[in-house]
Amino acid sequence: MTAPEQLRAAFVRIAATRMAGLPLNNPALSVATVGFVPWSEVQVGVLIAPWAINLAVVSDHPNALRLGVDERQTWRFPSGEYELMGGNEPECGPFQFCSLFSPAFEFADQATAEATAVAIMQGLLAKADDDGREAARMVGTSTLQAPVSRRGFLRGVFGAQKA
Repeated sequence: MTAPEQLRAAFVRIAATRMAGLPLNNPALSVATVGFVPWSEVQVGVLIAPWAINLAVVSDHPNALRLGVDERQTWRFPSGEYELMGGNEPECGPFQFCSLFSPAFEFADQATAEATAVAIMQGLLAKADDDGREAARMVGTSTLQAPVSRRGFLRGVFGAQKA
């Protein structure tokens, strides 16, 4: 099995055991690994579970992603930097993840969750915007407070979004 398949197997077990019946589960969702691609010496993709949708990093090398309790690792992707925390399950060994949706009640069905995962991967691997609006939005800051670059100003990207 590949590392993403091993991660999926771990979360299928978790869904059937320690997460089974919890009120934060979205019954319309099931465990899936979507869009995993090689990145450096690891693979990055999206892990869908009934209780969360996470960016995940896995590796075929057992100790490549090991983090201690409360440790985090920052990964740089074309769209920016992301801080991931560690996990470890018998089926897949160490992995890292970053919660994107938790709980995942805004998804009406598996197809919508998987389409969102594909869009997440496209966004992750796309070059970051140069005007700072998306970075401001991701940390909960008003986009009106984002600094405006000269290029952004000349393109009309300041304050409210262009129509």
